[in-house]
Parts: sequence; C-alpha cells; structure tokens
Amino acid sequence: MATTPAVGAACLLAPGPGRADRGRASAAAPARPRRLRCVVRGRCVAELSREGPAPRPAAAPAQLAPPVVPGFLAPPRTEPARAPASMPPPVPDAGAGAIGLQPEGIAEDPIGSTVVVTSEEDARDLVIEEQAKAKVTHSVVFVTGEASPYAKSGGLGDVCGSLPVALAARGHRVMVVMPRYLNGTNDKNYASAFYTAKHIKVFVDHPSYHRPGNLYGDKFGAFGDNQFRYTLLCYAACEAPLILELGGYIYGQNCMFVVNDWHASLVPVLLAAKYRPYGVYKDSRSILVIHNLAHQGVEPASTYPDLGLPPEWYGALEWVFPEWARRHALDKGEAVNFLKGAVVTADRIVTVSKGYSWEVTTAEGGQGLDELLSSRKSVLNGIVNGIDINDWNPATDKFIPSHYSVDDLSGKAECKAALQKELGLPIRPDVPLIGFIGRLDYQKGIDLIKLIIPDLMRDDVQFVMLGSGDPDFEAWMRSTESNSRDKFRGWVGFSVPVSHRITAGCDILLMPSRFEPCGLNQLYAMHYGTVPVVHATGGLRDTVENFNPFGDKGEQGTGWAFAPLTTENMLWTLRTAISTYREHKSSWEGLMKRGMTKDFTWDHAAEQYEQIFQWAFIDKPYVK
Repeated sequence: MATTPAVGAACLLAPGPGRADRGRASAAAPARPRRLRCVVRGRCVAELSREGPAPRPAAAPAQLAPPVVPGFLAPPRTEPARAPASMPPPVPDAGAGAIGLQPEGIAEDPIGSTVVVTSEEDARDLVIEEQAKAKVTHSVVFVTGEASPYAKSGGLGDVCGSLPVALAARGHRVMVVMPRYLNGTNDKNYASAFYTAKHIKVFVDHPSYHRPGNLYGDKFGAFGDNQFRYTLLCYAACEAPLILELGGYIYGQNCMFVVNDWHASLVPVLLAAKYRPYGVYKDSRSILVIHNLAHQGVEPASTYPDLGLPPEWYGALEWVFPEWARRHALDKGEAVNFLKGAVVTADRIVTVSKGYSWEVTTAEGGQGLDELLSSRKSVLNGIVNGIDINDWNPATDKFIPSHYSVDDLSGKAECKAALQKELGLPIRPDVPLIGFIGRLDYQKGIDLIKLIIPDLMRDDVQFVMLGSGDPDFEAWMRSTESNSRDKFRGWVGFSVPVSHRITAGCDILLMPSRFEPCGLNQLYAMHYGTVPVVHATGGLRDTVENFNPFGDKGEQGTGWAFAPLTTENMLWTLRTAISTYREHKSSWEGLMKRGMTKDFTWDHAAEQYEQIFQWAFIDKPYVK
C-alpha cells in the first residue's frame, strides 16, 4: 500500500541531533465558567474540548461536522466525555493525526500542545461599544511573530494586537497564531488569557521560543535558528484551522490567512505547495501584509531542504544577492527569501499605508523586491494603521496628570507644565516644547536632529527626546543635556508612561524619518492635540496634512510635512511651526482640533481590510 505524502507539520524536522523538540503549548486557565483546554500530540495539531457546569450526555455526545480533509489530517473519533482523571490516558504518537484530550488537573503539559486563548483586554475591547457589523463575515487567521499585549517589539505587535479585535467586533471569526515567548520578560503576559466567542489566540510553544533576549535575538545579534522558529510557526498556523473550533464548530478550510511580514510568509507557499494539491484549503485565500520591507527573512540556499517543501518549489523562494553584496569572490550569492515567497504566492498584498505601497515598487524603497512587487501592482494596496483609543485617549489616559478633549483643551496646558516639572525644565507655557519618541538609529533621522540641535538651541525653545538604540546617539543625548540644561532633555531607554506624557505635554512632535511604512507616533500626537512636523515619506505623508492658512474652506491641515529631507528644510519647517505657535494662537488651536477629530481608529482600518477580503474571494486563488 502506497504511503501518503507528508503534509503540514508532519514533514518539518527540527535542527539538531534529534526530533524530541516538537511544537508544544500549554493551556492557560480561562477566567470564565466555560473553559477550553487543548492539546497537540507531537505535530502542532489540536482539538478543543469544552468543560462547563453541565457535562455532555455520555450516551450521545454532540458531534461536530468534520472538515473535508484527507484521512491523514482528520482527527480520530472522540470518546464520550469522562470525568477528569488524575493521570492522562496513554495516547500513541501516531503523527499528524494523533490527538489527545488533556484532562483537568494535569500539572505538567506534554510537549506538543497549543494554547487557545485571548485576554481580558481583548474581551473588553470587543464589548466596549456597539460597533458597525460587516455585511459579509469571514473566518480570519492572523499569523504573526508578535502581538500586543503578549509580545511586542514594535508596530507589528500593535497592529496584530488591535486589528484582530476590531475585526472580531465587526462580526468576523478571528484566530491569531503567534509564538509563546518565554524569555523572562513576557512570561507574565500570558497569565490573563482566556477564550471569547469570536476571537482566540493560538500560542505555538516550543523550546526554541524559550531563551533570554528579545523576540528575535539577543545582545550578540539575531538568533541563528530564526528560520526554523518561524517555519514551525507557519506549519502550526496551517494546521490549527483544520482542528481548532471557535464559536462551537471547527474553524474549517474556507478561511482568510492574513500573514504579517517575513515571519509568517511561508504560509502562502505551504498552502500552494502542500495543501491545495491534496484538496485542502482550495477555497482559502491569503493576504500578505508588509509592515517593513527591510526585513525579508533571507537565509543560505542550503537551508531550503529544512523547510519541508518539494524541490520544484525552490524557485518561489530563490534569491540571488547582487555581486556587491556578496562576501567574497567565490560566493554565488544564492539564498532563500521568505518574504519573496509570499509576494509570489499570496492572493493580495497590503502595505501599512498608501504611500508605502508606492514606495515599495521603486528602486529606492523596494529593497530588491521592487520589480517583483511592480509586477503585482494590480493586487497591491495600502491601508493606514489605526490607534487603540482605549490606550491612547487624552480623555481617559491613566498615564497623564490631566485629561482633556477637543471640546476642552485646558488639560493639555496642565500636562505640559507637569512634563516640564518632571523633566526639570523651566515651567514656561509660552515656550514651544518639541518632542521626539523613537529608536535612535539612522532610519529615524537622528543624525539630522543632531546636526540642527546647535542652531535650534539658540532659539527660545525646549526639546525632549525619548529612545534608545545606537550607543553613539545615546552618548550624544547625554552630552547635549549637560550642555543645555534649561532647554534639552534626553531620556535614554523607553517607558510607556513617559511616552504618553511626552505625547500629551509637547506642543510639537518631530519625526524626520528617512522612510516610515506607516508610523504611529504622529497618529498618537494628532489625537492628543500635539502638532506633528514630519518628513513627507510613506505613512507620514499619508496622515499629516500640510497646514494651509489660505485654503478654499478656510484654514486647513493638521501639521507640516517637509521634503526633501535636509537639515535646512527641517530647521526651516520647525521654525515655521514655532512662529505659528507664538504669533497665531487661533491658527494653532485649529491645527490641534483638526488633528484630534481625525478618524484613525482601528474600526476604520478594519472596514478597509474587509474590502480587501472581498476582492480576494472574488478572484480564484492566485496559486492553485
């Protein structure tokens, strides 16, 4: 009898001497009467069992309609519900279809389990207000390397923590699949997770996610097995909808995969190469969301066999470095590129702003993928990220000393005075307070800020910077603070409460980024009545409207966007904003109020994603 080809996680081999380190997960104890437990035996596949006050009848247990999948993926028939046992019954590890139910009271989870949970914050967001419902709802699977509040290193975590909640509030079934990082920093974040009827998170657990450092590396650089770590994530994401239930029934195959950045980019390739040829996921679609094209998941070509893909699919991931980027004369520059694989196999492509969707098709912004992305222009769109108004709202913000709104701005002056006092600056309401929040690196334009500070410090202004990164820039911040005690403060590091207080207390927020796919700080600033001065690139150009005192309908604009990016241009624009602040108070108040009334909520972004879902399902799968 012919053997069935390996499909899904069954064909993935972990690097190292053995196979013992398989994907695992442990169920978080839900905080509601009806709780969920799930276990995956050996292959990152799981089945949920319900436990509640009323046990299921033993004679005729409710049966879920099985998904239409090949026999080697279908779960075995479940036995009638039994009382919890002190020890789990023996379950043979039979590969991709071997599934066991974990009884209550097991102190230690076996390797090979998956956590299906969400958080109290997510549940609160789902019911905080009555949201508009989508006309057509979908089963959506977000695949990501990070999601707030569980693990976050940047904007990707904010997006994947908020957008799924907004879609669930509009009626969609939403699953988020991400690693369960246990690095000593994020461990406690999983404690408050539980299940809701429309939104679950699947935490893929494996020893490779349990190590000190940040999500992707440590002080010595990126982890050497990142390719394996996120290949495992992608396989688990493809298996989870076939087995896990949400809202009382199996998630199923007719779903929309939303894959974020290179960490999840193997999912569209797996759907095309390992599932659709066997009739699985033939009606599913995939959307690639590019948050930052600079990170593409490139590894040597010799690692391709570790991905478990058929040899004929090598071309989808094939990548050749240009000669100038090769290490030596004998280096052929051959590599595999995860993000490229998603670009050529995903049904639709989305960037996090309309401006960035154009920039990635240019030689300057395409990071080597510009020609490929240009060839897929017909399915390339840009959607600006939103902001979580539960966390970022000047009327309710728990981190700021005084609350205010567009109808009553008096609290903003109090926030400014409190910030000046906290930083040890002279408390002067008449002096414009300029702020910067972000990484201290080349992309954020810190070198240009460094060049203009001597000239700017001659003016009657105050400047505060919050961030960490390049040690040279950190040292420069400390030195500048010691030389300009009454005008400059540099906070090396990052603090969420301080970032809120700077956003609320400053008059101007400076963002001279060389490129910015979307940017969130300018959105926060406008929502808090802080006027942004930005370089006109990517999402900054899309979201900040240039101030025009002579518009057709009176004064228009929410800030200043300058180009090209030069020190002269930036300094001139800053001084224009400072002059407006000093001499035209009514115009400045108009700038503040127009920014505060802009709709940058996640519900607005979710509505635009629904349009992309609709377009994706109109067309046949791009790769059958």
